[in-house]
Amino acid sequence: MKVIVDQNKCVASGQCVLSAPEVFDQREEDGIVVLRAENPPEGLADDVRQAVILCPAQAIWLEEQEGEQ
Repeated sequence: MKVIVDQNKCVASGQCVLSAPEVFDQREEDGIVVLRAENPPEGLADDVRQAVILCPAQAIWLEEQEGEQ
């Protein structure tokens, strides 16, 4: 799984950080998403997918790798 974020779309709601703090962070100055792990371990896949669903700005999406669900 590859995680992609669009900082220009981000509205700094922080839902991604609440869902997957190992993968997402926020900039101190404005709360915009910061990607900590572009290719997170499979054990975090459900949390990352939840972050995608919860993002109100649809600023996060995934590219599933071959063989992943």
